[in-house]
Amino acid sequence: MANSAAQAVARPEPAIHRLTVLVALADAQRAEQLADALAASDDLAPALAGSGVGQMADVAIADEAGLEGWVVSSATPIVLLSRRAGSEQVADNVLAVLPASADGLLIAAAARLAASGYRVGRAAPSEAHGDFHDDEPTEEETPDDNQPRPALSPREAEVLALLAEGAPNKVIARRLNISVHTAKFHVAAILIKLGAANRTDAIAIAMRQGLVLV
Repeated sequence: MANSAAQAVARPEPAIHRLTVLVALADAQRAEQLADALAASDDLAPALAGSGVGQMADVAIADEAGLEGWVVSSATPIVLLSRRAGSEQVADNVLAVLPASADGLLIAAAARLAASGYRVGRAAPSEAHGDFHDDEPTEEETPDDNQPRPALSPREAEVLALLAEGAPNKVIARRLNISVHTAKFHVAAILIKLGAANRTDAIAIAMRQGLVLV
């Protein structure tokens, strides 16, 4: 029994699968900074364009110039960083469109969702229009206040933000100084309130409803 217990304690945790993220931006300095930010996540393995990853990437993060300058497989989901939102038709494998100045955590969350097959953005390519701005959103861009939003508690909002970073329950518990059991409870409550099928679905719903601000 003692040996069995010792073996159980010594058993290593399963390795986390890391998504290979191709970063193809025209601005080399911005690309390196973004790659460094993505590398801080345990589940992301960024690689700069030209490193030979190309066709093997799980997801690509690119701007318009990056897409034209580097070869990305048509089967690779893409997170497009753009100053315009749908003013031109985009490829079918562009599953997310974010502002060029988007925060690294938001880009990472979008990359995880795109790699899982979720489409993220203000609107479908045929419906979106106009420019991305860093100033206040116009009335047309403002989310519909009449659309009911889930009433998340402050703690659930904190958990949701960590979910968007790809944090597992143990990391959520450590970051918020709560037990793993409590972290699981909050995650389950979020899934129920958002009507989500799983954690990834919850992040996609939260991003669409503006509940995740990173």
